[in-house]
Amino acid sequence: MKAIKQVTCDEWRFWHRTKLAATILVIGTLLTIVSVVVNTIEMEHTAHERAHLQRTSETQFLEQPDRHPHRMVHYGHYIFRTPSPLSIIEPGVDSFTGTSIFLEGHRQNSAMFSDQRQASGMTRFSSLTPSFILQVVVPLFIILIGFSSVTREKEAGTLHIIITQGTNLWNLLLGKYLALVSIGFLMLLPLVIASIWATFTGESLLVTSSFITGYILYILIWSGIVLSVSALSNKNSASFTALIGLWIIFCILIPRIGSSSAAAIAPSLGKLEADFAVLEELRKLGDGHDAADPVFEQLKKNLLTKYNVDKVEDLPINFRGAVALYSEEKLTKILNKFAEERMQEELHQAQIARQFGWLTPTTAIRSFSMIIAGTSLETHHRFLREAENLRFDFVQSLNKVHQDTLNYQADINRHKDNKAARVNAENWQVLSSFSFMPDTAITRLSRGIIYGFQLILWAILACFFLRFAARRIR
Repeated sequence: MKAIKQVTCDEWRFWHRTKLAATILVIGTLLTIVSVVVNTIEMEHTAHERAHLQRTSETQFLEQPDRHPHRMVHYGHYIFRTPSPLSIIEPGVDSFTGTSIFLEGHRQNSAMFSDQRQASGMTRFSSLTPSFILQVVVPLFIILIGFSSVTREKEAGTLHIIITQGTNLWNLLLGKYLALVSIGFLMLLPLVIASIWATFTGESLLVTSSFITGYILYILIWSGIVLSVSALSNKNSASFTALIGLWIIFCILIPRIGSSSAAAIAPSLGKLEADFAVLEELRKLGDGHDAADPVFEQLKKNLLTKYNVDKVEDLPINFRGAVALYSEEKLTKILNKFAEERMQEELHQAQIARQFGWLTPTTAIRSFSMIIAGTSLETHHRFLREAENLRFDFVQSLNKVHQDTLNYQADINRHKDNKAARVNAENWQVLSSFSFMPDTAITRLSRGIIYGFQLILWAILACFFLRFAARRIR
């Protein structure tokens, strides 16, 4: 143990003399700190803006005067999703899927107000978020610091002296490994602090501890890879070239290949094709704004039979409102069918891309990080489903008012007497408040466990690789 400690201290002294490690450490740590601070400030600004917009939207909606209920169906309303506390580190898909949806009748709108509309969470170099820096930039810094850990001993001839003195090579590598890991942990420190802060702002301790553990494993993996390659190389140049090549393959190429492969293996309809397919299905439903549409003839017959009357004017309910209720229900079933198909296609592609975590630790940590942070595709899809449930209840409540409250004759003559075709503004209170809560800690951990296992497997492989390198040192 004493020998390992001595090697670790010697490594730190060397880095101190060369100033390289200190410079990279300072740059890496500052970069992580700045990204956390900037991301936090941006999220705080966004949160205030979101709260203001939500209050404004609700006020404008609820303060609408007496109107025709279908006017309010089309007037619509915004809902907003509060990001999870860990999104200050790992924004995940939120940066390009958006966190707000406009609810209105006859349509399912996508989330909006995203920063990156044409992005892919598995492929693009996004903004310098803390997660991006830790997943892509920090491994590069570890390479710059550690590529010569063993090769410089070989080039200087000191490694031969160490071997002839009977020094245990495994202890030598372990000491250098601990020194390199400590560098990585120092650059990880801002994430740890931010994660602890997230715990005080409502995040589960189980989630934050798992989140930190994932990144600790990632540092251990890259430190092991760097030191092993340095031990197996004979020159600094060879070690550096090999490690940069691995960094490009692990951090850039394989994640990109994974995403492209997912799109090829599980292709999905483009937006234009999907829109045409939805439109074709909706045409069969008839026009819900036209109660005289032949499509609603059977509905009319059923209502006349039910209430034992001869014409719609004698119905105790407004036939136009009944058509609106019926039409929206049928329309929503079709929209939900296509929406579920789209979400299943997206999820299938994401799951295929995540399997490339068996080939690169970068994809593994990226998948694990997003899922644990509550910013994954699964969370976004749940937001869309809950928003749609609220939209449907909101629209149908107004359609129910249209059916039960508004007089049929006044309704069909609304263009002649607009005031008679209005209902009391109290009916706008049908819109319930929307509060989206992140997935539970157990749910997120159960989803992320396989990607955590990928990281553990990579850590084990790095350990075996390091052990192999210790036996091959010459």
